[in-house]
Amino acid sequence: MGSRPGRVRRALLALFVTGAVVVPVSAAAHPDVPAPAPARLGTVTAATLERAYERNRATAARAADMADAAGFLGRARALRAIAAQDRTFLTFDARGAGRTAEVLGDLAHADRIAVLVPGSDTSLDTYGRFRAGALALHDRLGARAAVVAWLGYETPATIGPAVTTTGRAESAAPALTAFVRTLRTVAPGSSVTLLCHSYGSVVCAGAAPGLTGRAAVCDLVLLGSPGTGADTAAALGTRATVWAARGADDWIAGVPHTKADVFGTTVGFGTDPVSGSFGARVFAAGGGGHSDYFRPGSPSLANITRIVLGQDAEVTHV
Repeated sequence: MGSRPGRVRRALLALFVTGAVVVPVSAAAHPDVPAPAPARLGTVTAATLERAYERNRATAARAADMADAAGFLGRARALRAIAAQDRTFLTFDARGAGRTAEVLGDLAHADRIAVLVPGSDTSLDTYGRFRAGALALHDRLGARAAVVAWLGYETPATIGPAVTTTGRAESAAPALTAFVRTLRTVAPGSSVTLLCHSYGSVVCAGAAPGLTGRAAVCDLVLLGSPGTGADTAAALGTRATVWAARGADDWIAGVPHTKADVFGTTVGFGTDPVSGSFGARVFAAGGGGHSDYFRPGSPSLANITRIVLGQDAEVTHV
């Protein structure tokens, strides 16, 4: 017979697995919408960046027409907004839930680049809320910085078993590493920061050991993280400075920070990144909830801005 604390942890983990401890929103729908294949861009450099943007806008416009013809009017509206002349996408794929990387700012001449890595239920159908955070950060950073909203993987549904395991993250990590390498090709002198929200922190943790050399990043920031799968920040295997924050009203605090083997699958992500034992630099996020880390005027956005700009001494701590 196990100890009572152990039984409690296992019971909580079971709740986590079945989706009882979740953000109170419905999972995003990912309809099987017809869409063209992505544009063939080759190796993107500063010299070919504008051509890549133009080709991705053209692909989005074709995808909008296909979605409209098939009766997916909501997706068609979203795609037409993406195809607007003032939108700039380094990568774009409208198939399925969608995979994109939207650039805000002058990427080729940026001194600092912030890459937002989203968590669950992020797709072309919910893209507006993800982009809003990127816009809020870009507004604070100034002209010498660029922000990239990287939706480079199929995110899990908030309510579902995939969100409790590393499977999606393991598939996404190589794509994130390759994308950072592309950023280094376009802007070789820039400093790159990864801003990893919720399940996105599991993706960043999976990519961390490969973020070296031409794919090196300066900072890895875990926001509202359920855990990373690693016991400590040092175990992530990165030279980047690891930061962590959690808002006082973030429901993720109720997720059990443990791991267990369930029918041969590891469920849960281990040590809480804002705990002292993890060893990250924990900064103040204020009283916000799980979706408030990039809210204009929030302590979390102010501190994220300082981290991206390399103003570590000005970051406020809890």
